[in-house]
Amino acid sequence: MGEVVNLRLARKAAARRSKEAEAAANRLAHGRTRTEREATAAEATRAARLLDGARREGHD
Repeated sequence: MGEVVNLRLARKAAARRSKEAEAAANRLAHGRTRTEREATAAEATRAARLLDGARREGHD
């Protein structure tokens, strides 16, 4: 037979893992310096401009 599992404890453990993963993602997104955020924004702007410049006219 299988191991007996307390479902309440299993749900709490799963919720803890989920919250920890969300916290790690937030640390990556919000735990950056101003220079890093500006560099990322500049890179995104440059990529968008490059993509728009390569767009073919006519067929949309």
